[in-house]
Amino acid sequence: MQLGLFMMPTHPPERSPYDGAQWDLQMIRWADELGYDEAWIGEHFTAIWEPVPAPDLLIAQALLQTSRIKLAPGAHLLPYHHPAELAARVAYLDHLAQGRFMFGVGSSGLPSDWHLFNVDGAAGENRRMTAEALDIILRIWAAEGEMRYEGQYWTVHVPPPMVDGLLYHHLKPFQKPHPPIGIAGLSPRSDTLRLAGERGFIPMSLNLSPHYIATHWEVYEEAARRAGRDPNRAIWRIVREVFVAETDAEARRWCLEGNMGRQEREYLLPLFRAFDFAQWMTSDPNVAPADLTPEYFVDHGWLVGSVETVAEKLLEMDRQVGGFGTLLVLGFDYADQPGPWRQSMELLAREVMPRVNRALQPAPA
Repeated sequence: MQLGLFMMPTHPPERSPYDGAQWDLQMIRWADELGYDEAWIGEHFTAIWEPVPAPDLLIAQALLQTSRIKLAPGAHLLPYHHPAELAARVAYLDHLAQGRFMFGVGSSGLPSDWHLFNVDGAAGENRRMTAEALDIILRIWAAEGEMRYEGQYWTVHVPPPMVDGLLYHHLKPFQKPHPPIGIAGLSPRSDTLRLAGERGFIPMSLNLSPHYIATHWEVYEEAARRAGRDPNRAIWRIVREVFVAETDAEARRWCLEGNMGRQEREYLLPLFRAFDFAQWMTSDPNVAPADLTPEYFVDHGWLVGSVETVAEKLLEMDRQVGGFGTLLVLGFDYADQPGPWRQSMELLAREVMPRVNRALQPAPA
């Protein structure tokens, strides 16, 4: 099992965009130093707790401050980008990264973002736009010479060479045929993960509960097999809340009294309840959505505790989902008290993951 970061990124509303970015870059530097394999950075436009509308700008800065970790938007929301512009921008960033870049895409799930861009997400227009935009981007990258695409949402014309070859479409990705592509899914039986299965792209899931995440692998596997592909759990990325400390009590305190607990109370739980999504945050039919609290999640789902406790919880999570390839730690803003978060990242990388991977090794024949 590999290890990475998933940064929404979230910051308390009083944090300035500049200060929030400095904390995001600090987390990425730590991850690079500690041997994390990758970091995915989200994109949102209208959420006060998620103030990053341009993950590629953070990635460009992080490339200069790290040496080995792979970086990715997690994800560019394709309904809000012209595919020809994004194809060129991503190809250019792939060259700057020299093999340390992955291309994450998503369809967007915030109604406020839908309204901002006049996208009818309630009718699934965002998902249809995502599929079309991704198809256009891949065709642009593959085009040799002139290519025309007339879609429902965009028409793109890659021109033939002009002015004796001085002008032509020349920006192709550094990685061939393109950087690895990851697709983030949010809804149960996500249509975007269906697309990932059909095309053989990396599936990315939030682990809200066992019955929720089971629907993600089911739809991915079904789509892959229908397309004649062999679904590979080793490429499945799963996002989970994690806090590791020397003792269970210490981890619980830093989790619940820090920004991890505050964000859940003030942002995510109210948001999920408003969208009738809280029902997917527990597999226990006896727990009502209104009764969900950060304290409940520490005991039922989140990977919070000592090294021994978190290793056991992670192995149980792997068993519940049937196996997966990369744990993506959900990032939280501990800029005001960074020590415990830095220690958690280190304990996870240097003590928890080696224990987990030793336990996952097949028994000798």
